[in-house]
Amino acid sequence: MYTQILGERVPIRAWADPDEIEPQAMAQLRNVANLPWLHGLAVMPDVHFGKGATVGSVIAMRDAVSPAAVGVDIGCGMSAVRTSLFDHDLPADLGGLRSRIEAAVPVGFALHDDPVNPARVPGTAGWDDFWAGFDHLHEGVHHRRDRAARQIGTLGGGNHFIEVCLEQGGPDAGRVWLMLHSGSRNIGKELAERHVRIAQSLSHNKNLVDRDLAVFLAATPEMAAYRRDLYWAQEYALRNRATMMALVKGALRATVPGVRFDPEVSCHHNYVAEERYDGVDLLVTRKGAIRAGSGELGIIPGSMGTGSYIVRGLGNQGSFQSASHGAGRRMSRNKAKKLFSAADLAAQTEGVECRKDAGVVDEIPAAYKDINEVIKAQEDLVAVVAHLKQVVCVKG
Repeated sequence: MYTQILGERVPIRAWADPDEIEPQAMAQLRNVANLPWLHGLAVMPDVHFGKGATVGSVIAMRDAVSPAAVGVDIGCGMSAVRTSLFDHDLPADLGGLRSRIEAAVPVGFALHDDPVNPARVPGTAGWDDFWAGFDHLHEGVHHRRDRAARQIGTLGGGNHFIEVCLEQGGPDAGRVWLMLHSGSRNIGKELAERHVRIAQSLSHNKNLVDRDLAVFLAATPEMAAYRRDLYWAQEYALRNRATMMALVKGALRATVPGVRFDPEVSCHHNYVAEERYDGVDLLVTRKGAIRAGSGELGIIPGSMGTGSYIVRGLGNQGSFQSASHGAGRRMSRNKAKKLFSAADLAAQTEGVECRKDAGVVDEIPAAYKDINEVIKAQEDLVAVVAHLKQVVCVKG
């Protein structure tokens, strides 16, 4: 159940303990709650400080949207697929499988030498129409077309990952799943940053307490241009994940021939959707939150050593049918690097085939909130379908 926090215009519904929300994040939430276009604000249990709007917030506005409240990685999200394999079907040494995945999917700033052939991505269509839309994006990104094409099917860095997981408990204990987390890569970031700057220049945003919360208003050319680019970037993110999943499936197939795959589960957690609540048509921004409509499947990952959850939404109207997007950070990357060493990372990721070097110490499990506690805090938002634990984790 949520705790209600008084806001200047609307109450803030928090599925996080208000006493445990960092002061910077609470200040951001109060700034959002003061926006004149706000209809409602829901706070997820993984909430933490972000740029403009907190990560882990669901902002429902009337005739307005804030690009910073979407985040710079437009369409970032998760995909997962259950396989026909069980743990005993995997090789004892998982290093070879990890190497195959890393060879198939570029990580960090790397990109494919040539765009991935869409024929290698079954279940997707409309690629020609999708790329035709690139020519209508903000003119400032037109020189990025080749890079954007070659980044489809790439992971990126930071908290993005590809995992091979095992289901925990129940009749399918040991079942193998594939899971990945990524978004719209550099093209989404460039589009987001350009539109944030445009919004900040508009006169109706001049007196905002936080200029990073600048909004576009309905029925304006600036809003139309942003939504055009936003929806294209959200689709880019979906196609990026679908392409990566096809490549990861290929790596697993090369390791264990004959493997079969169930339909994929996929969800954004940095995006905008048009939805209706309280009899009002709203623009709902989920930044670090997934849609959890009644019966809808979603993915809530933990850190690189603690496991993840497949969930089914309960359609809670109070949260605008939303749930958390993960465990959420409990400390900054810089603080994690100061507090922990590569040896600490190795200890906390014992049993997981993954990088254990200083380059990913900022992703150490101790830098994140307890995923089990995060799930427990939102039992009225989602029901657990499967608990997964990774045995392979590829990081950027």
